Amino acid sequence: MTQHMPEQEQSYAKHTKLVPLFHFFLLPLILLTLVGSLVNLYHSLGDHERIYNASLITAISVALLLLGFLARVFALTAQDRAIRAEENMRHYLLAGRPLDTRLTVKQIVGLRFASDSELVDLARKAAEGGISPDAIKKSVKFWRPDHDRL
Repeated sequence: MTQHMPEQEQSYAKHTKLVPLFHFFLLPLILLTLVGSLVNLYHSLGDHERIYNASLITAISVALLLLGFLARVFALTAQDRAIRAEENMRHYLLAGRPLDTRLTVKQIVGLRFASDSELVDLARKAAEGGISPDAIKKSVKFWRPDHDRL
């Protein structure tokens, strides 16, 4: 049986999410492996017995780095699509119309933190004024936490 830890209150200052195993262990390990493989490749230049293995290890290290990067990008892209659909539905329920088509996905992602009482007005201002996603988040007065994000 797992114990549920209480979620921290979110705000603009505390809304980013870091996954320690990913951000502080896996990515640094992959980067260190890549650096080590490049050093090994450099020292293997001219050594016909080692160059193949060194090249292969370097290629695998680059592939691992790309895999880590793309896995993160793919997950965030899927999350952004879900947020766009959720926020469009929420705006429709609150305003009787979908979100303005001038809003970018990143702006909509920023709007997800706005409370129901401020979403419609903030979405209108963002669409009309081209407000940046960061400025949208800073404009939120009543923060709506999102603990399920990636």
